[in-house]
Amino acid sequence: MEEAKWSGRTASVLASIGSAVGLGNVWRFPYIAYKFGGGAFVVAYIIALILIGIPLLLLEFSIGYKFKGSAPYSMAKLSKEKRLPVNFEWLGWFAVFVGFGIVTYYSVIMGWSFDYLYYSLTTAWGENTKEFFFQKVLGLTSGVFELGKVQWPIVLGLLVSWVWIVLSLWKGARTVGKVVYVTVTMPWIHLLIFVVRGLTLPGAVQGINYYLTPNWKELLNPALWHAAISQIFFFLTVGFGVMIAYASFLPEGSDIVNNAILIALADAATAFVAGFAVFSTLGYYAQLQGVSVAEVARGGPELAFVTYPTIISKLPLPHSLEYSSSSCF
Repeated sequence: MEEAKWSGRTASVLASIGSAVGLGNVWRFPYIAYKFGGGAFVVAYIIALILIGIPLLLLEFSIGYKFKGSAPYSMAKLSKEKRLPVNFEWLGWFAVFVGFGIVTYYSVIMGWSFDYLYYSLTTAWGENTKEFFFQKVLGLTSGVFELGKVQWPIVLGLLVSWVWIVLSLWKGARTVGKVVYVTVTMPWIHLLIFVVRGLTLPGAVQGINYYLTPNWKELLNPALWHAAISQIFFFLTVGFGVMIAYASFLPEGSDIVNNAILIALADAATAFVAGFAVFSTLGYYAQLQGVSVAEVARGGPELAFVTYPTIISKLPLPHSLEYSSSSCF
Protein backbone atom coordinates (compact mmCIF):
# COMPACT_ATOMS: atom_id res chain seq x y z
CA MET A 1 0.00 0.00 0.00
CA GLU A 2 1.29 3.44 -0.94
CA GLU A 3 2.36 5.43 2.09
CA ALA A 4 0.25 8.56 2.64
CA LYS A 5 2.13 11.86 2.43
CA TRP A 6 1.21 15.51 2.30
CA SER A 7 0.70 16.74 -1.26
CA GLY A 8 3.23 19.49 -0.63
CA ARG A 9 4.75 21.80 1.94
CA THR A 10 1.87 24.27 1.69
CA ALA A 11 -0.66 21.58 2.59
CA SER A 12 1.35 20.38 5.58
CA VAL A 13 1.93 23.90 6.93
CA LEU A 14 -1.73 24.89 6.46
CA ALA A 15 -2.86 21.69 8.19
CA SER A 16 -0.60 22.41 11.16
CA ILE A 17 -1.73 26.04 11.29
CA GLY A 18 -5.34 24.88 11.10
CA SER A 19 -4.77 22.61 14.08
CA ALA A 20 -2.99 25.33 16.06
CA VAL A 21 -5.31 28.21 15.25
CA GLY A 22 -8.63 27.77 17.01
CA LEU A 23 -10.84 28.94 19.84
CA GLY A 24 -7.84 30.05 21.89
CA ASN A 25 -7.01 32.67 19.27
CA VAL A 26 -10.54 33.96 18.94
CA TRP A 27 -11.96 34.08 22.43
CA ARG A 28 -9.14 33.40 24.90
CA PHE A 29 -6.06 35.35 23.84
CA PRO A 30 -7.67 38.83 23.57
CA TYR A 31 -9.43 38.50 26.92
CA ILE A 32 -6.41 37.04 28.74
CA ALA A 33 -4.24 39.78 27.24
CA TYR A 34 -6.61 42.42 28.58
CA LYS A 35 -6.90 40.70 31.96
CA PHE A 36 -3.14 40.52 32.48
CA GLY A 37 -1.90 43.94 31.57
CA GLY A 38 -2.53 44.22 27.83
CA GLY A 39 0.83 44.77 26.17
CA ALA A 40 2.61 43.21 29.16
CA PHE A 41 0.90 39.89 28.45
CA VAL A 42 1.85 40.11 24.78
CA VAL A 43 5.51 40.49 25.83
CA ALA A 44 5.23 37.50 28.19
CA TYR A 45 3.55 35.47 25.46
CA ILE A 46 6.30 36.21 22.93
CA ILE A 47 8.97 35.19 25.46
CA ALA A 48 7.10 31.95 26.25
CA LEU A 49 6.62 31.31 22.53
CA ILE A 50 10.35 31.57 21.85
CA LEU A 51 11.59 29.70 24.92
CA ILE A 52 8.89 27.02 25.22
CA GLY A 53 6.46 26.95 22.31
CA ILE A 54 8.77 26.72 19.31
CA PRO A 55 11.18 24.21 20.98
CA LEU A 56 8.27 21.93 21.98
CA LEU A 57 6.73 22.17 18.54
CA LEU A 58 10.07 21.37 16.96
CA LEU A 59 10.50 18.41 19.33
CA GLU A 60 7.13 16.93 18.34
CA PHE A 61 7.87 17.49 14.66
CA SER A 62 11.21 15.74 15.09
CA ILE A 63 9.67 12.71 16.81
CA GLY A 64 6.91 12.30 14.22
CA TYR A 65 9.25 12.93 11.29
CA LYS A 66 11.82 10.37 12.50
CA PHE A 67 9.54 7.50 13.50
CA LYS A 68 6.78 8.02 10.90
CA GLY A 69 3.91 7.14 13.15
CA SER A 70 1.27 8.27 15.62
CA ALA A 71 2.11 9.51 19.11
CA PRO A 72 1.79 6.05 20.81
CA TYR A 73 3.81 4.32 18.08
CA SER A 74 6.48 7.03 18.01
CA MET A 75 6.87 7.12 21.79
CA ALA A 76 7.19 3.32 21.88
CA LYS A 77 9.86 3.37 19.16
CA LEU A 78 11.68 6.20 20.92
CA SER A 79 11.75 4.25 24.19
CA LYS A 80 13.07 1.16 22.44
CA GLU A 81 15.70 2.96 20.35
CA LYS A 82 17.07 4.96 23.29
CA ARG A 83 16.77 1.92 25.60
CA LEU A 84 14.86 3.90 28.17
CA PRO A 85 13.98 2.10 31.42
CA VAL A 86 10.27 2.90 30.88
CA ASN A 87 8.19 2.38 27.76
CA PHE A 88 6.58 5.75 27.12
CA GLU A 89 3.94 4.41 24.74
CA TRP A 90 1.38 5.18 27.46
CA LEU A 91 2.31 8.85 27.18
CA GLY A 92 1.40 8.79 23.50
CA TRP A 93 -1.95 7.18 24.29
CA PHE A 94 -2.58 9.79 26.96
CA ALA A 95 -2.12 12.49 24.32
CA VAL A 96 -4.56 10.67 22.01
CA PHE A 97 -7.22 10.50 24.74
CA VAL A 98 -6.76 14.22 25.43
CA GLY A 99 -7.22 14.87 21.73
CA PHE A 100 -10.39 12.75 21.72
CA GLY A 101 -11.79 14.81 24.59
CA ILE A 102 -11.06 18.02 22.70
CA VAL A 103 -12.73 16.76 19.53
CA THR A 104 -15.93 15.86 21.41
CA TYR A 105 -16.50 19.41 22.63
CA TYR A 106 -15.00 21.12 19.57
CA SER A 107 -17.52 19.33 17.38
CA VAL A 108 -20.36 20.81 19.46
CA ILE A 109 -19.00 24.33 19.00
CA MET A 110 -18.51 23.61 15.30
CA GLY A 111 -22.21 22.67 15.28
CA TRP A 112 -23.05 26.10 16.69
CA SER A 113 -20.93 27.62 13.93
CA PHE A 114 -22.84 25.74 11.22
CA ASP A 115 -26.10 27.01 12.75
CA TYR A 116 -24.75 30.55 12.69
CA LEU A 117 -23.74 30.11 9.06
CA TYR A 118 -27.44 29.65 8.36
CA TYR A 119 -28.51 32.47 10.69
CA SER A 120 -26.05 34.84 9.02
CA LEU A 121 -27.97 34.65 5.74
CA THR A 122 -30.68 36.83 7.29
CA THR A 123 -28.80 38.13 10.38
CA ALA A 124 -31.45 36.30 12.39
CA TRP A 125 -29.90 37.33 15.71
CA GLY A 126 -31.27 40.86 15.33
CA GLU A 127 -30.21 43.61 17.69
CA ASN A 128 -29.98 41.59 20.92
CA THR A 129 -27.27 39.09 19.94
CA LYS A 130 -26.65 38.02 23.53
CA GLU A 131 -30.24 37.00 24.21
CA PHE A 132 -30.45 35.27 20.84
CA PHE A 133 -27.37 33.12 21.53
CA PHE A 134 -28.02 32.12 25.13
CA GLN A 135 -31.80 31.83 25.06
CA LYS A 136 -32.95 31.03 21.52
CA VAL A 137 -29.93 29.04 20.29
CA LEU A 138 -28.63 27.31 23.43
CA GLY A 139 -31.86 27.36 25.45
CA LEU A 140 -29.82 28.13 28.58
CA THR A 141 -31.44 26.94 31.82
CA SER A 142 -30.96 28.03 35.42
CA GLY A 143 -28.63 25.13 36.30
CA VAL A 144 -27.11 21.80 35.25
CA PHE A 145 -29.95 19.84 36.83
CA GLU A 146 -32.54 21.62 34.69
CA LEU A 147 -32.05 19.94 31.32
CA GLY A 148 -34.59 21.88 29.30
CA LYS A 149 -35.79 20.78 25.87
CA VAL A 150 -33.80 19.41 22.96
CA GLN A 151 -32.49 22.19 20.70
CA TRP A 152 -32.93 20.53 17.31
CA PRO A 153 -30.93 23.12 15.33
CA ILE A 154 -27.94 22.29 17.57
CA VAL A 155 -28.47 18.56 17.01
CA LEU A 156 -28.54 19.12 13.25
CA GLY A 157 -25.46 21.34 13.43
CA LEU A 158 -23.63 18.66 15.43
CA LEU A 159 -24.55 16.04 12.82
CA VAL A 160 -23.20 18.25 10.02
CA SER A 161 -20.07 18.81 12.11
CA TRP A 162 -19.33 15.10 12.47
CA VAL A 163 -20.05 14.43 8.79
CA TRP A 164 -17.54 17.18 7.95
CA ILE A 165 -14.95 15.65 10.30
CA VAL A 166 -15.34 12.16 8.86
CA LEU A 167 -15.14 13.37 5.25
CA SER A 168 -12.09 15.51 6.06
CA LEU A 169 -10.25 12.48 7.47
CA TRP A 170 -11.55 9.95 4.95
CA LYS A 171 -8.21 9.41 3.21
CA GLY A 172 -5.94 10.81 5.89
CA ALA A 173 -3.36 13.37 4.83
CA ARG A 174 -4.66 13.42 1.26
CA THR A 175 -8.11 14.77 2.13
CA VAL A 176 -6.92 16.92 5.05
CA GLY A 177 -4.37 18.54 2.74
CA LYS A 178 -7.18 19.62 0.41
CA VAL A 179 -9.68 20.71 3.06
CA VAL A 180 -7.26 23.07 4.81
CA TYR A 181 -6.98 25.28 1.75
CA VAL A 182 -10.54 26.36 2.55
CA THR A 183 -10.75 25.95 6.34
CA VAL A 184 -7.59 27.97 7.02
CA THR A 185 -7.63 30.68 4.37
CA MET A 186 -11.33 31.59 4.56
CA PRO A 187 -11.40 32.30 8.33
CA TRP A 188 -8.36 34.54 7.91
CA ILE A 189 -10.12 36.54 5.19
CA HIS A 190 -13.20 36.92 7.38
CA LEU A 191 -11.10 37.90 10.37
CA LEU A 192 -9.44 40.69 8.39
CA ILE A 193 -12.87 41.95 7.31
CA PHE A 194 -13.98 41.99 10.95
CA VAL A 195 -10.86 43.92 11.94
CA VAL A 196 -11.35 46.57 9.27
CA ARG A 197 -15.02 47.01 10.13
CA GLY A 198 -14.39 46.92 13.87
CA LEU A 199 -11.77 49.65 13.66
CA THR A 200 -14.24 51.94 11.88
CA LEU A 201 -16.87 51.69 14.64
CA PRO A 202 -17.29 54.61 17.07
CA GLY A 203 -15.41 53.95 20.30
CA ALA A 204 -13.04 51.44 18.68
CA VAL A 205 -9.97 53.38 19.83
CA GLN A 206 -11.09 53.10 23.45
CA GLY A 207 -11.29 49.32 23.10
CA ILE A 208 -7.91 49.04 21.39
CA ASN A 209 -6.32 51.15 24.15
CA TYR A 210 -7.65 48.71 26.76
CA TYR A 211 -6.33 45.81 24.72
CA LEU A 212 -2.79 47.07 24.20
CA THR A 213 -2.02 49.53 26.99
CA PRO A 214 0.74 47.79 28.98
CA ASN A 215 0.69 47.38 32.73
CA TRP A 216 4.32 46.45 33.26
CA LYS A 217 3.78 45.61 36.94
CA GLU A 218 1.88 42.52 35.78
CA LEU A 219 5.16 41.02 34.55
CA LEU A 220 5.93 40.34 38.23
CA ASN A 221 2.65 38.44 38.60
CA PRO A 222 3.19 34.63 38.42
CA ALA A 223 -0.40 34.24 37.20
CA LEU A 224 0.50 36.17 34.04
CA TRP A 225 3.33 33.79 33.21
CA HIS A 226 1.14 30.78 33.98
CA ALA A 227 -1.51 32.16 31.60
CA ALA A 228 1.08 32.86 28.89
CA ILE A 229 2.60 29.37 29.08
CA SER A 230 -0.84 27.72 29.19
CA GLN A 231 -1.79 29.71 26.13
CA ILE A 232 1.23 28.32 24.30
CA PHE A 233 -0.01 24.76 24.76
CA PHE A 234 -3.52 25.73 23.65
CA PHE A 235 -2.27 27.71 20.68
CA LEU A 236 0.31 25.35 19.18
CA THR A 237 -1.53 22.10 20.01
CA VAL A 238 1.60 20.70 21.65
CA GLY A 239 1.13 17.79 24.02
CA PHE A 240 -1.90 16.46 22.13
CA GLY A 241 -0.09 14.16 19.71
CA VAL A 242 -1.45 16.05 16.71
CA MET A 243 1.82 17.54 15.53
CA ILE A 244 3.60 14.18 15.92
CA ALA A 245 1.02 12.59 13.61
CA TYR A 246 1.18 15.46 11.11
CA ALA A 247 4.98 15.33 10.98
CA SER A 248 4.85 11.60 10.23
CA PHE A 249 3.35 12.45 6.82
CA LEU A 250 6.18 14.80 5.84
CA PRO A 251 8.32 13.64 2.91
CA GLU A 252 12.06 13.13 3.26
CA GLY A 253 14.12 16.30 3.19
CA SER A 254 11.43 18.48 4.81
CA ASP A 255 12.65 21.54 6.69
CA ILE A 256 10.92 20.95 10.02
CA VAL A 257 12.72 23.83 11.73
CA ASN A 258 11.41 26.33 9.21
CA ASN A 259 7.94 24.79 9.38
CA ALA A 260 7.83 25.03 13.19
CA ILE A 261 8.82 28.70 13.21
CA LEU A 262 6.38 29.57 10.42
CA ILE A 263 3.47 27.83 12.15
CA ALA A 264 4.24 29.43 15.52
CA LEU A 265 4.45 32.92 14.01
CA ALA A 266 1.25 32.46 11.99
CA ASP A 267 -0.58 31.30 15.09
CA ALA A 268 0.66 34.21 17.19
CA ALA A 269 -0.22 36.69 14.44
CA THR A 270 -3.77 35.31 14.21
CA ALA A 271 -4.31 35.71 17.94
CA PHE A 272 -2.90 39.22 17.98
CA VAL A 273 -4.99 40.37 15.00
CA ALA A 274 -8.13 38.75 16.47
CA GLY A 275 -7.69 41.02 19.48
CA PHE A 276 -8.23 44.08 17.28
CA ALA A 277 -11.51 42.67 15.96
CA VAL A 278 -12.74 41.81 19.45
CA PHE A 279 -11.72 44.91 21.38
CA SER A 280 -12.62 47.44 18.72
CA THR A 281 -16.16 46.08 18.95
CA LEU A 282 -16.08 46.01 22.75
CA GLY A 283 -15.10 49.68 22.66
CA TYR A 284 -18.17 50.28 20.52
CA TYR A 285 -20.32 48.34 23.04
CA ALA A 286 -18.91 50.40 25.89
CA GLN A 287 -19.64 53.70 24.14
CA LEU A 288 -23.22 52.68 23.36
CA GLN A 289 -23.86 51.71 26.98
CA GLY A 290 -21.93 54.60 28.48
CA VAL A 291 -19.63 52.33 30.51
CA SER A 292 -15.95 51.41 30.50
CA VAL A 293 -14.56 48.61 28.35
CA ALA A 294 -13.73 46.72 31.55
CA GLU A 295 -17.46 46.29 32.20
CA VAL A 296 -18.19 44.71 28.83
CA ALA A 297 -15.01 42.68 28.29
CA ARG A 298 -15.79 38.98 28.43
CA GLY A 299 -13.94 35.80 27.50
CA GLY A 300 -15.35 32.55 26.15
CA PRO A 301 -18.01 31.79 23.55
CA GLU A 302 -19.71 35.14 24.05
CA LEU A 303 -16.93 36.73 22.00
CA ALA A 304 -17.42 34.38 19.04
CA PHE A 305 -21.21 34.14 19.07
CA VAL A 306 -22.20 37.57 20.39
CA THR A 307 -19.42 40.03 19.52
CA TYR A 308 -18.73 38.81 15.97
CA PRO A 309 -22.41 38.66 14.95
CA THR A 310 -22.65 42.27 16.12
CA ILE A 311 -19.82 43.19 13.75
CA ILE A 312 -21.61 41.38 10.92
CA SER A 313 -24.79 43.31 11.69
CA LYS A 314 -22.85 46.57 11.32
CA LEU A 315 -21.43 45.66 7.92
CA PRO A 316 -23.01 47.47 4.94
CA LEU A 317 -23.92 44.23 3.13
CA PRO A 318 -26.64 42.90 5.49
CA HIS A 319 -28.46 46.23 5.39
CA SER A 320 -28.22 46.29 1.60
CA LEU A 321 -29.67 42.80 1.38
CA GLU A 322 -32.44 43.71 3.80
CA TYR A 323 -33.34 46.78 1.72
CA SER A 324 -33.27 44.79 -1.52
CA SER A 325 -35.52 42.02 -0.16
CA SER A 326 -38.05 44.50 1.30
CA SER A 327 -38.22 46.47 -1.95
CA CYS A 328 -39.31 43.33 -3.80
CA PHE A 329 -42.72 43.24 -2.06
